Amino acid sequence: MSIFPRISLKPEVSDYLKSVFLNNEVLAAVGLQEAESRFQKLLTCLSHPPSYTCVRASTHLAPLEEIRHKLGEDLKKQQMCSSSAEEFSVQILPHPRIPDVLLLPVDGPRPVKQLSSEVVVGAQCGSAVLRGAHVFVPGIVGSPKYMKAGDVVSVLSDLEGRCTRGATSFQGKRGFVGNGVAQIARSSIFCTDEPTKGIGVRMVEPLYQSPSFDGVLPNLAFLQNLPSVVVGHVLGPRPGERILDMCAAPGGKTCHIAALMEDQGEVVALDRVKNKIDRIRQNAQMLQLRSIKVYCFNSIRAVSSNAAQDTEGPPFPPESFDRVLLDAPCSGLGQRPNMSCTWSLKEICSYQPLQRKLFHTAVQLLKKGGVLVYSTCTVTLAENEEQVAWALETFPCLTLQPQEPHIGAEGMLGAGLSPEQLRLLQRFSPELSWDQTGTAAPLPCRADGDTIGFFIAKFLKN
Repeated sequence: MSIFPRISLKPEVSDYLKSVFLNNEVLAAVGLQEAESRFQKLLTCLSHPPSYTCVRASTHLAPLEEIRHKLGEDLKKQQMCSSSAEEFSVQILPHPRIPDVLLLPVDGPRPVKQLSSEVVVGAQCGSAVLRGAHVFVPGIVGSPKYMKAGDVVSVLSDLEGRCTRGATSFQGKRGFVGNGVAQIARSSIFCTDEPTKGIGVRMVEPLYQSPSFDGVLPNLAFLQNLPSVVVGHVLGPRPGERILDMCAAPGGKTCHIAALMEDQGEVVALDRVKNKIDRIRQNAQMLQLRSIKVYCFNSIRAVSSNAAQDTEGPPFPPESFDRVLLDAPCSGLGQRPNMSCTWSLKEICSYQPLQRKLFHTAVQLLKKGGVLVYSTCTVTLAENEEQVAWALETFPCLTLQPQEPHIGAEGMLGAGLSPEQLRLLQRFSPELSWDQTGTAAPLPCRADGDTIGFFIAKFLKN
């Protein structure tokens, strides 16, 4: 059900995306009316959250059913301790095809009345609230002049980032995400030298009702979008292998790979940002994974010119890894919910050259007979199918491989790939199932289609 406006984009970006989804190959296959309908559905569903929450269970530490039971108990305790205006039952279902995934339905949109007392939060914070989070103090940009702890307030997301920090009122473009109870006075948010942390507004009537996972089973239940979990399974890591995760932060996929390997072998995680590297180490430690080695390093420069080099860390000699995951930096236009993207067309189009540099490194570091998985969380052709077409032409040693599980759609027309090649790709396209959202179809069936926008390609190096 549509409740928010379509995602707000700069006109140049909207026109660009329209040209992508109404390209000549698509028009020839489905016609103008269907292509236009899909594009409009995409813009609508991007501003709304998926109809479920996906949890990756740490099945290397405990059986799925045990984690499912513990998660239900913890969420029940959390609900009993909360000041929520109403109780809601939490349903937890195993995914029928992915053995380490649990699905929790999201209830929404719900009939919540907007109040006159308003707290304004940043767009990123507003999106987190739509996925079940409370409002943390750093996300608050405006509040009533005399707000004190205990006040009941409505929470609105600043869609274009135009609210001045500390504002007492704001009439710009906003999105209502629910009602909550202030946990802190305005003076403690904006009038202190030291930045305040913790929960600023505890949500009691969210527009979309789903559990908050703050502090819930941190080592057994890991919040992760379904396509991101699929990537680990498609890579197919095996015990004893040496695997490279080239752009690893925040470490969710890195840890999943190590868990799938039964923590036997070596997973090398690279990222160029120091504080992100620390986050990967923390996640690995929390999940009791010892096979992960983390380095702060620019993956573009990860190939050593000395083939005989025998050092533990980067750069590495060519053909050092059995499998490589390139979860590439991208424009992120598949993320949900996202009510507004303020990026220019130049920024959106800046990722393709970077992805190709990383791809060159990935192919060099991969052993003959090894597997390379390329993925993004965006919806453009330039960063997805066009990159596949470029890679197949640039690296004759690469061939596309079938993916398991394959629960998304096939690749999108428009990059000159054959029907057989498109069937080997996996594109998660929420616009294709938008009409079915909220229907009586079983949750796992809806969950496979109602995801973030995501893309996966799997190659074998011959």
